[in-house]
Formats: sequence, C-alpha cells, structure tokens
Amino acid sequence: MIVAEIAYILCGLTSIVCAVLLLRGYLTTRMPLLFWAALCFIGLTIDNALMFVDWILLPQVDLYLLRTGAALAGMIVLLWGMIWDVH
Repeated sequence: MIVAEIAYILCGLTSIVCAVLLLRGYLTTRMPLLFWAALCFIGLTIDNALMFVDWILLPQVDLYLLRTGAALAGMIVLLWGMIWDVH
C-alpha cells in the first residue's frame, strides 16, 4: 500500500511542477498555449489530489465524479485553447 501512496503523491507533485513551469513560461513569453496548458495541468493536479483523498484517505467515500470532473475540465480548457488561440 505504501508504494501506491508514494506513486499518487509523485503524480500530484509532477502535475503541479508542470503547471508552475508552464505558467512561468507563459509569463516570460506570453504565448497563450502555455497558459491553457498550465490551466490543464492545474485541473490534473486537482484530479491527482482528489484521487489520493478518494483512494487513500477516505476509501469509503466515492469521489469519482469530482475527480473525473476536474480532469475533464482541465482537458476542455486545453482543447479550448488549442482550438481558439490558433494564429
């Protein structure tokens, strides 16, 4: 069980590091796609955090819809940015 916990924590940390690096890149270059990708990774970070809470901290509570909603929102934001910010 400890290996699963470590994997979930590392996935969440990786997602937040990606979001921060993408936001830094956006603030430096002002390329809109970096902003949309950072928002996507924020959604994925929320998904990873909710997965840890759902599966490790509160296994009796089903947070599937919240987790899936956060991941879906992140992907929709990225898709929106890729479609509408094409120059």
